[in-house]
Amino acid sequence: MPLCRFGLAALVSLALIAPAMADDPATPALLPFNSSAGMARLAHASGTADFPALANQFEPQSNRAFCGPTTAAIVLNAIHAGRGDAPHDRSRLRPEDEKHLPAGFDLTVPRFTQESVIEQGPKTRAQVLGEPITLGGKTVQDGGYQLRQLDALLRGHGVSTRLVVATDSVSDAQIRHDLSENLERSSDYVIVNYRRDAVGQKGGAHISPLGAYDAESDSVLLMDVNPDSAGWVWMPLATLIRGMRTFDLVENRGYILVRSP
Repeated sequence: MPLCRFGLAALVSLALIAPAMADDPATPALLPFNSSAGMARLAHASGTADFPALANQFEPQSNRAFCGPTTAAIVLNAIHAGRGDAPHDRSRLRPEDEKHLPAGFDLTVPRFTQESVIEQGPKTRAQVLGEPITLGGKTVQDGGYQLRQLDALLRGHGVSTRLVVATDSVSDAQIRHDLSENLERSSDYVIVNYRRDAVGQKGGAHISPLGAYDAESDSVLLMDVNPDSAGWVWMPLATLIRGMRTFDLVENRGYILVRSP
């Protein structure tokens, strides 16, 4: 079962809640992007400015805890595309990979990876993978990323962000305005943090980028970084908002608007 934030309590909660949520008739159906209707929706959607850059840089998460780092890497690569100033991550190379290369030849390409982005964030790799940390004076398992932790990681890489926690004081209209306006404009991006079991999917907390907004259906294209779990889907915006208005360890989830400084 794919989980980006996990723990024993979350697993128990998931086992009890997810099946009922997935079959909830009040949850509008999600439209798979790879269907003929899903492809057609993209063709006439009102906000598709971010889709080409994100699709060109898209990659799936390498493990169940890396939805946050993967989403960050995709967005950072979209922002830095063509600049040649992204870092060279050598962690994926083996010593024997360079055995037959000319002296001084660099096999890597300038690119943010799921591994390299973590280095500028507030958590170590071990903590992302579940090593207990101290929060509010208590030792807890905090695998994956909370919204503010991911925001700190992104800002650590020099981009400008605006974080919005989906509290009761933030109206659906404001969220709709923020997301639709961003998706109609190129060079800035939307990252969302929500619970799968609150939007009719199986699973727990998750992070992914948004690729488009369709005003006619009032839906967003969620470019799921775990395509083996759910795949890219057109999700009614009201459904996504419900998924973001769920509580994490310290506050509700929400979204981050990201752009070059």
